[in-house]
Amino acid sequence: MLCSLWVRWHVLIGCVVDIGGLDPIIEELKESVIYPLTLPGLFTSSSTLLSAPKGVLLYGPPGCGKTMLARALARESGACFINLHISTLTEKWYGDSNKLVTAVFSLAKKLQPAIVFIDEIDAVLRSRSSTDHEASTMVKAEFMTHWDGLLSTNSGGSAAQIMILGATNRIQDIDEAILRRMPKKFSINLPDQTQRKRILKLILKDTVVSPSFDLEELVEKTAGMSGSDLTEACRDAAMVPVREYIKEKVSQGRKMGEPGLGSINREEVRGVENRDFFRRGAGGRRPVEEEIEAFGRVVGEVEERLGKAKRLEEERID
Repeated sequence: MLCSLWVRWHVLIGCVVDIGGLDPIIEELKESVIYPLTLPGLFTSSSTLLSAPKGVLLYGPPGCGKTMLARALARESGACFINLHISTLTEKWYGDSNKLVTAVFSLAKKLQPAIVFIDEIDAVLRSRSSTDHEASTMVKAEFMTHWDGLLSTNSGGSAAQIMILGATNRIQDIDEAILRRMPKKFSINLPDQTQRKRILKLILKDTVVSPSFDLEELVEKTAGMSGSDLTEACRDAAMVPVREYIKEKVSQGRKMGEPGLGSINREEVRGVENRDFFRRGAGGRRPVEEEIEAFGRVVGEVEERLGKAKRLEEERID
């Protein structure tokens, strides 16, 4: 079962060049994490302070590329990548979860240099309290002992080349002892204007766009959106020309099952235009301006109702 968690780096999808807007963080991760992990002799020969950190935490709002960055780093480093699922450490028998934690680190030592990735790390290593179940507390203690304790070294006494890479959008829920073992913490925030432009270029690089398409206008309208929001907005916009093409063929008397309609001639489908984005009824994330406008209308309606109720109360008192 544990061997199924080992993901060979060459089968991982994505690389750092496919991630837009995170160049400074990628460079810092390469220099301070990946190179010391994969080239320990080069760094530790001059000073033990140059060894790779025990843990790295990526935190920030949902949809900003934390999991994608972890996959890309594993592929770039060539290190063994162990994708640790929460369900892997959950067993119904008392003490079996502790044995599974031991087995995970034993596997990582055999495959070192290794990266153990835990997505949504706050769910499995959250803050301990007196109300926690004893089994849950024991799992966390076992994990920390193997991670950075008496059992965290190789048989020869040297530090194991194992790094824990976590991703979360609730950093406040993680136990303090876990955060202490993650000295490198990178905040993956919502992309700014320059980052959104680079992300949109990467998303739309294989999409046919109209000659009149204005990328700068789209960048301004997508303020406050995450990378995931941008992807969905581009997907919805790319579907608009295809829908129009299908409707045009159907209106000409063609049927959906008729040969020819299924094989769309791409040259007959127009390119994506700015008006295709954020159409009414598309169901996706709306621009910030529209959300603020809608919020203002709601506030106005509430104020109007409160004012009307206040006047009726004054009239009743009089």
